[in-house]
Formats: sequence, C-alpha cells, structure tokens
Amino acid sequence: MTRHLDCIGFDADDTLWHNERAFRLTQDRFAELLRDHADPDHLMERLLDAERRNIGHYGYGVKGFVLSMIETALEVTEDRVPAGVIRELISAGQDILRYPIELLPHARAAVETLAASHRLVLITKGDLLDQERKLAQSGLGDLFDGVEIVSEKSPAVYARIFADHGAGTDRAMMVGNSMRSDVLPVVETGGWGVFVPYGIEWALEAAPPPLGEPRFRELTDLGGLPGLVAAIEDG
Repeated sequence: MTRHLDCIGFDADDTLWHNERAFRLTQDRFAELLRDHADPDHLMERLLDAERRNIGHYGYGVKGFVLSMIETALEVTEDRVPAGVIRELISAGQDILRYPIELLPHARAAVETLAASHRLVLITKGDLLDQERKLAQSGLGDLFDGVEIVSEKSPAVYARIFADHGAGTDRAMMVGNSMRSDVLPVVETGGWGVFVPYGIEWALEAAPPPLGEPRFRELTDLGGLPGLVAAIEDG
C-alpha cells in the first residue's frame, strides 16, 4: 500500500531541544550590562531591529545575534560602549555555544517511532558548526536519513529538500515551532505543516496560522505526532 506520507521533516531548535531560553538568558545579561544607557524594553526593540537588518548579512544563529548585540550597544551608547562590555557580549555568545542540549518532552520517542516507518530529515537554520554540535549531542543524529542546514526556509528550499529525500512535498510533512519558517512555506507547496509551539517565540518567526488549510495541524507537544501521522495514513 502506498503511504500518504513518504518523508517527515523536523525542525531542530525549540522543536527537538531547548534553544531559545539560552538566547533569552543572554538578552537579560545584555540588558543588565547596558542598564545605565537604555531602558530594557527599548533596548530589546533596538536589538530586534538590528537582528532584522542583519539576517541578510549574517544569517541565523549565535554569530548574527552577538554581532547584533554589539551593534546595538554601540548605537545606544553613541559609540562609547566600554571595551569590557563588548568582551562580555562576546563571552555571552560563547556561553550559548556551550549551552547543554536538553531534549524536549517526547522528542526522542516521536523520532524513534517515526524513523521505523518513514524517511526523516532534519531541516534547520543557523550556524553550521553549532547546529552540527547540537545534533551530535542530542543523540538523535543516527535516526535521520538526511540533515539539511539551510540559510532560509522557503517554499523553493522545501520543494528541493523533499524531492531529494522523498517523493515531493505533496507526500511530505514538516514539524516545527515556527509558523513562519516551518509551517507556512510547506503548506504553500502542498505539504503538511505541523505547528508545535515552544512557548517562547522569537518575534521574527511569528506569523498568523493558515486557518482553513486542510493540511495544517497544531499539536501541544511531540507526543501526539505519531498518532497524527497514523491518522493521516489511515485517512
């Protein structure tokens, strides 16, 4: 019998393991370092603006985040930020790169269950070395048939990935915590998009859900994913 789903893609950060909370801790540290120069809320707005501007230059991940913090610090202090603060921000970025990997609830069980019946591919954005490190430390690497670390998640990128690793987007599913990156582009190409909210959302990844789309689903956690896949296969 031909399966309805041939390939299932998983996002990595904040879908399989915790990640955003390390960035939030660093943002708190950033606000404390610059408390004499900017109100925390205003500082976060300026940082988000810098991140938005810099994605096209640095991509996603720790490198772009740290450079955006440094740029924001220079802006709010009118280029008078102490060298010690810059050093602290660099150190904070290095701390993120050493942040231990902790799997989210049901992540291992869901991946192990679905790896027995479907092709799985990890599809993630971010710094290449950092993403490779996190995957290695997660202990999930051997369960995936492919790993794709991309600069952006677009309909064209998903079409290429699911053609390379499966039978195309119409028989593919993408699972992730970002509506903008993990769900909408896949649904646009005719695939299944499954949203699993993390609870902490980066503003640049927020987007309205595709309500009314028959191939959009939302789960509270990955524990419901094998059952959802089974229901689609039986449908």
